[in-house]
Amino acid sequence: MGPVSLVWTQKHGDHWAAGRIDIYGTDSEYPEEYALPIMHSNDWSKLTRWLDTLETEEVLDYEELIEQFENIHGKITWWQE
Repeated sequence: MGPVSLVWTQKHGDHWAAGRIDIYGTDSEYPEEYALPIMHSNDWSKLTRWLDTLETEEVLDYEELIEQFENIHGKITWWQE
């Protein structure tokens, strides 16, 4: 996960980030992943810190994961064209 490209940020501002969530601890040889659309960098930072401490018995689907985060930290500001 990280900031979006330099060209994009020069056009739209540098307060945005996008990437993916890597999911470790599954039976797969490689981590599973969820793609993340562009969101405000403040939300990105909060989500990153929250995910660093998150441990679950089962893999949450993408919608459940985002819902749990938003229930604690408030709605994510997603990029809208």
